[in-house]
Amino acid sequence: MIDYIQLFKDRHLFNQSTNENELNTLLNKRKVIFYIGFDATADALHVGSLVQLRAIKTLIKHDHQAIVLLGGGTTKVGDPSGKDTARQILSYENIQENIDNFKRIFEHYFRDYKENIKFINNDQWLDKLNYIELLRDVGSHVSINRMLTFESVKERLKREQSLSFLEFNYMILQSYDFLYLNKNEKCDLQIGGSDQWGNIVLGMEIISKINKKNAFGLTTPLLTTSTGKKMGKTEQGAVWIDQNKYSSFDFYQYWRNVDDNDVEKLLLIFSDLNIEEIKMLIKQDINNAKKKLAYLVTTDCHSENSAKEAEEKAKSIFENNSFDKIDEISFKEDLKLIDTLTSNNIIGSKSEAKRLIEGGGIKIEDNPIKDTNLVIDKSYDKKILKIGKKKYFKIIIS
Repeated sequence: MIDYIQLFKDRHLFNQSTNENELNTLLNKRKVIFYIGFDATADALHVGSLVQLRAIKTLIKHDHQAIVLLGGGTTKVGDPSGKDTARQILSYENIQENIDNFKRIFEHYFRDYKENIKFINNDQWLDKLNYIELLRDVGSHVSINRMLTFESVKERLKREQSLSFLEFNYMILQSYDFLYLNKNEKCDLQIGGSDQWGNIVLGMEIISKINKKNAFGLTTPLLTTSTGKKMGKTEQGAVWIDQNKYSSFDFYQYWRNVDDNDVEKLLLIFSDLNIEEIKMLIKQDINNAKKKLAYLVTTDCHSENSAKEAEEKAKSIFENNSFDKIDEISFKEDLKLIDTLTSNNIIGSKSEAKRLIEGGGIKIEDNPIKDTNLVIDKSYDKKILKIGKKKYFKIIIS
């Protein structure tokens, strides 16, 4: 018998769940169909979503069945959970493009578990909903008093920030998703991020009232450092899972350079190594443990070949002090340095680039740049641009 709840807790994949003992019994009794939804508000996922992907992988490795719900319908509304302001309303074309990208990313990430994954777009039923029927069949079972107790609503109201009726409907639509999947796909469990707890519980309550069945919910924690800081941001902006948006080398380096205090937790989340192996790895050499982490996460999200290439490139640059394998960055003559860095998304914003320059964090060869308005000319051709301690580029004047 597997103690699934304890497994989730041991691997830092657990925030809270309903009826822990009953859920554990169910997961041991039979194959469970569970779902987790992803709204397509961007064209890719960042590393914060990896905790949910690892939760999915943990269950499907034990032969449970996952539904990855692509939120083509709910994205049209916008989830107020954890948001200070309303989401930007995307065009239907934009949403579909994002859905297609998400599916490609998921299919790649779960490439070894195709038989255990089913992709469904909730637009196929939400777009056809009759509003009067929804009010009669579902709305009659939803307590406004109850909805006002959910953190996603309370926080917005407490800060006296506008919560539109459109957003307020989101939790009803997500609850309807769970109701629909429970009835039509025999789905008994919803997994989500910690900010989805209220939405999940509301869905369970509606299932109990309408489908007359018990359902379960489980949430995963935010991906944070040992100091409580949310992970997934760099001077470039978000660390995307998609190889098309974030290079394998930069992705590898992100994990290679995590704080020493975070390595054990991250290996527990993002590897299948057992705790004894992880502790031994860290005890022997923390840097090798970081390399192992970077290699495993890059392999998982990109590919083993990409991880090997990134590892070899890092070794060439940082251990052998060779710049043969560094990326080139093309500059048009007589353009400002910070304009090219930001337009190529090497640094997220001009203000961040200026801050780095003022702090001595950008060098050409080994000379710190002091002028925030520096213009690059032909004299800089083929020289090495260093950003921080870990990003090197060869300047090419075009």
